[in-house]
Amino acid sequence: MVGGRSWLRRVFTMDRLMGLGLIAVFVFVYGADPYPVQFVRAKTFDMFQRMKPREIPAPPPKQLRDLRDVRVTIVDLDEASLSEVGQWPWPRITIAKMVQNLMQMGALVVAFDIVFAEPDRMNPGGVVESMYGLDEETKKKLLKLPGNDAIFADVIKKSGRVVLGQAGFWYELETKAGPPVKKSVALLGPKPHAFLPKFVSLVRNVPIIEKAAIGHGLFSLMPEPDGIVRRVPTLFAYDGELYPSLSLEMLRVVSGRRTILVETNQAGVKAVKIAPRKMFPPDGLTLATDSHGRVWPYFSKSDRSKYVSARDVLNGTVKPELIRGRMAMVGTSAAGLLDIRATPTEDNMPGVEVHAQLIEAALSGAFLLRPNFIDAAELALIMFGGLLMVWLVPKIGAKWTMILFFVVAGSSAGSSWYLFAEKRILFDAGYAIVSILLLYTLLTYTGYAKEEAQRRQTRDAFSKYLSPAMVERVAQDPGELKLGGVKRAMTLLFCDVRGFTTISEQFDAEGLTKLINNLLTPLTNVILDRQGTVDKYMGDCIMAFWNAPLDDGQHARNGCLSALAMLAEMEPLNERLEIEAKEEGRKHIPLRVGFGLNSGECVVGNMGSDQRFDYSVLGDTVNTAARLEGQSKSYGVNIVIGENTYAEAPELAVVELDLIQVKGKTSAVHIYALLGDEEMAQGDAYKA
Repeated sequence: MVGGRSWLRRVFTMDRLMGLGLIAVFVFVYGADPYPVQFVRAKTFDMFQRMKPREIPAPPPKQLRDLRDVRVTIVDLDEASLSEVGQWPWPRITIAKMVQNLMQMGALVVAFDIVFAEPDRMNPGGVVESMYGLDEETKKKLLKLPGNDAIFADVIKKSGRVVLGQAGFWYELETKAGPPVKKSVALLGPKPHAFLPKFVSLVRNVPIIEKAAIGHGLFSLMPEPDGIVRRVPTLFAYDGELYPSLSLEMLRVVSGRRTILVETNQAGVKAVKIAPRKMFPPDGLTLATDSHGRVWPYFSKSDRSKYVSARDVLNGTVKPELIRGRMAMVGTSAAGLLDIRATPTEDNMPGVEVHAQLIEAALSGAFLLRPNFIDAAELALIMFGGLLMVWLVPKIGAKWTMILFFVVAGSSAGSSWYLFAEKRILFDAGYAIVSILLLYTLLTYTGYAKEEAQRRQTRDAFSKYLSPAMVERVAQDPGELKLGGVKRAMTLLFCDVRGFTTISEQFDAEGLTKLINNLLTPLTNVILDRQGTVDKYMGDCIMAFWNAPLDDGQHARNGCLSALAMLAEMEPLNERLEIEAKEEGRKHIPLRVGFGLNSGECVVGNMGSDQRFDYSVLGDTVNTAARLEGQSKSYGVNIVIGENTYAEAPELAVVELDLIQVKGKTSAVHIYALLGDEEMAQGDAYKA
C-alpha cells in the first residue's frame, strides 16, 4: 500500500496535476466556444481562403448540359450608369426596359438585389400632385395613363422569371405589409424557426410589383461581429413564416420548381433541397447547412468579368454571351449606394457579388464544411497533445519536448491545411496548438521553478557543510548530487581536542561557547578550502569526509593535507588564546588535537526520517576512522591514518606505527603516522 502511494506521488506530481487541470480548462473553454475562440478560428480560415481562394469559374460552354454549367452575371448600377442615366432611384419604366432587354438577350432569370419599397415618384398620380398650374382636363388625361409601377409590373409578369429582393431588419420599422407573398418553402420535420435569423421588420416591394414576380427572396446578409461575411443564411424567419434568401430563390426559379424543401430535426436545419428536373443534376441540388440554416461559401477573389454595366444593358451594347443562358442579378458596386461588404478574400466586395458567389458555390458544391466529427477530432488533439506534454515535459525535459511540440504543431497545422485545400473541410488546429503551447510553457516554467527551489534547498542544506564555491557547483549541476544513500569510496576524518574536560572547567557557559567557536572556525575553514564536507560537530570533535557529494579523485590526499593544515592552525590559535587568558587573569592550557583518517567504501546520503534528516555517512570505514583518532593519543602522534589512506596517498611523509586490531574489527590493520606533505617526504631528514 505504501509502495502504491509512492508510485502515485511520483506519477501525479504537482506540475502534472496542474497540467491536467489546465487541459480540463481548455476542454471546457472549447465547449463553451466564446467569441475570442470563434474569432481566432474564423481568422485562420480567412487566411486559408486568402492563400487559396476558390477558382473563378471558366466561361460556360455554348450548349448548357445542366444547371452546373450556368453562370451568374451582375448587372451593375455602377458609377458610369448613375452618371449617364441619373441618380438612383431610376424611373420604373427605365428598369422595365432593362428587364425586357435582359429577357430578350436570353437571361434565365433576373433578380434584384434591390427593394422597390416606395411607388415611383414619376407615376401619373405623383406628377399631378407635384406639378403646379395643371388644368383639370390635363390632370384627368395624366391620371388615365398607366403608372410606371404598373408598366414595370406588367413586364415582370410577362417575363415570368423575375425574383424580387426584400430586406429584413432587427428593429421596428413603419412598413406597409401588403398582400402576403407566395410561399415557396416546404418543411420536412419540426419547425426550425427558433434556430433561424429572425427579423422584426420586413421591407417589401410595393404590392403591384410584388404580386407580379414569380419569386421573392431576402438579400439581407449577416456579417459577423468583425464585419466580415463568412456564413450566409439560406432561410429567415419573420412573423411566423419562413422566407428564402435571394440566392436560394433564384435557384428555385431557374429550376422551375414551385417549392424549396427544408429538412429539419430537433437540433435545427439539416439541409435545403431543390428537387431534380431537366436542368438539374440527377439528384437535384442539396445545400448542407448548419443548424441555423447557414452555408459557408468557399469564396473566390472578386471577379470583374461577371460584371456588366446597367448602362450597356439599357443601350443594348452589352455582349450577348454575357447574358444568354445566365442568371442575371441587378445590384450595385457604387460606393454611394452603400452595399459594400468584406469577405474572407476581399476587404471590399459588392453585396450583390456575395449572392452571386453563393450561387456559384451551390452549383459547383464548393462549400466549406465542418462535419460533426471535426469537433471530436479537435478535442482529441487538445487532449492527446496536452497529455503528451503533461507526461513528457517532467520526464524528458523541455528541450526534447519542444522538438515533440513542433512535430505535433507542424503535423496538426499541415493536416488543417490539407483538409481545407483538398477536402474543403475546416479543421481548427490553432486552438489546440495554442493550448498545447500554453501547457508546454506552464510545465517548463514549473519545472524551472522546481529546479530553482531544489537549488535553493541545496544551497541551504549544504551551505553549512561545504565551501561557497562547492555549494554553487552543486546548485548549478544537481546531477552531481546523488541523495538517498549511495555507495562510494570516501576518506573520513575525525578530530578531537586532548584533555578538553580539564580545559572546559576554567570557563563558564558563555566562555566555553566562545572557546569552541574560536577552535572550530579555523579548522572548519581548512576542511572547506580543500573540498571537504563537514558532517557534524560533536562537542569539541569534528567529523568530515571527502568525495561526497561531489567527486574528488584525490580525496585521500586532500583529507591528509587538511589534517596537516588543521594541525598547523593550532599554534597561532594557542597564541591568541594565551593572550586572552593573560588579559582575563586565568591560567592558559594549550589546545592540542588528534586526528584519525581512514579511506574505504561508505554509504552516503540523506539519513533520518521523513520530517528531519541530515546528509551523512555510514559504514565500517567511518567507525575505523573514529577508532584511529583514539589511537593517536595512545601512540603519542598527532595524525593516524589507515592502510587504505596510506595506499592512496603514498607521496606524503608517513611512518608505519603498528599492526593492531581496533575495536569492532575481526582482523588486524596497519596504521601509520602522517608527518607531513610531499615536501617533507622529499627532505633528507625524512629519507634518513
